[in-house]
Amino acid sequence: MSAIVLIVLGLLGVGYGFMDSHKVNEDNISEFLANEAHHGDHGTEDSHAVTSHDESSSHADEAHTDTHVESASHVEEGHGEEAHGGGHEMSHEEHVLHQIHNRPWAALYVAAFFFFMIALGVLAFYAIQYAAQAGWSPVLFRVMEGITAYVLPGAVIVLLIAVASGTLGHYNLFVWMDPDVVEHDKLIQGKSSYLNLTSFIIRGVIFISGYALYRHFSRKFSLAQDKADDNKNFKKNFRISAAFLVFYIYTESMMSWDWIMSVDPHWFSTLFGWYVFASMFVSGITVIAMVSIYLKSKGLLEFVNDSHIHDLAKFMFGISIFWTYLWFSQFMLIWYSNIPEEVTYFVTRIEDYKLPFFGMLAMNFIFPLLLLMNSDYKRINWFVIMAGIVILCGHYIDVFNMIMPATVGDRWFIGIPEISSILLFGGLFLLIVFTALGKAPLLAKGNPFIKESEHFHY
Repeated sequence: MSAIVLIVLGLLGVGYGFMDSHKVNEDNISEFLANEAHHGDHGTEDSHAVTSHDESSSHADEAHTDTHVESASHVEEGHGEEAHGGGHEMSHEEHVLHQIHNRPWAALYVAAFFFFMIALGVLAFYAIQYAAQAGWSPVLFRVMEGITAYVLPGAVIVLLIAVASGTLGHYNLFVWMDPDVVEHDKLIQGKSSYLNLTSFIIRGVIFISGYALYRHFSRKFSLAQDKADDNKNFKKNFRISAAFLVFYIYTESMMSWDWIMSVDPHWFSTLFGWYVFASMFVSGITVIAMVSIYLKSKGLLEFVNDSHIHDLAKFMFGISIFWTYLWFSQFMLIWYSNIPEEVTYFVTRIEDYKLPFFGMLAMNFIFPLLLLMNSDYKRINWFVIMAGIVILCGHYIDVFNMIMPATVGDRWFIGIPEISSILLFGGLFLLIVFTALGKAPLLAKGNPFIKESEHFHY
């Protein structure tokens, strides 16, 4: 019931966000900017951390000698003004108007991808457990299967929002979907054989089909194993899990290029697929721990002990360190080399997203390091929940940092559109996951390692 309330509140807020963004239009944008400048750029929610056009220009002039700022200014103009303007430079008013209209689309997309990536991270972790024939984790399999029920609807929603934003929303997320942009942008033209709407949809369907088919058959074999007299279904699950991991490791990188990195079509990073993988992996494991602790508190997972929670918390800690390693590797190499078309990605985020950019680093690295380093704390349920909340919030902001700078520029804010989108997809996620959890016994009693798992102690 509470999940439905969240969905309803989310829908109302998302609807309000779209309507509110379109209150500013071509007829009143000049008046809007004048009022914004008059109030010191802090008078409205939409004007967070924004300077006036004159102030921005003077700031750019002052920093003209800095190569980092020059490159950021160059690509921001190319991506935001020329790209959206169909080959001509947009006026400042047109540019701001486009950013304001982009915000509800971007907020919706960030939340949709965040909850989808949690489910996909759990699916990968689940497949690894089967392929490795792990003995500690089978008592958690039904929790993982419940969470992965969101993979199919979550992925479909992400793809639909992406396509709709380019066909209904005047290219609000992906500028390469605009034929006028492609016509006047040589860099995107060079990528057009890959970055085109038809290929984008076909690849998306392949990704979703592979993830959904594996989840369907793995769940089917898992349930069938409970009633079987032999281990044939377990062996089938082992084989398809190993095959799925090969499929996943390729398609996850391509999906991250398509669904996230291509919002910045001039920028690329060869490490980006791994970076997104680490984020979804730790988020997924965190949700497994949190759902398990919740169900255990209700007396539904009596076979899950402190050692299982301890192991999940070890993964939360370890993958957080791995994520930090990838973040640092990507950031430092690009920043130190100072190649304009690469470094602008971080310059934009450091200058316009300083709080979420560095705040996300603290939440995803420093907090897990301090909270989960002690082995004893990994066995304290409320401590793991607290660490999990920080980690999930940090990785939501990570996705926020990936999408927002390319779509709304420096006009970011975490307000009604963003919070409502989280409520909408969070409610949908909870509804689907807990519905799936209620459809089968919470103990995979037919798994050949179930006794070892029940008696697991660290």
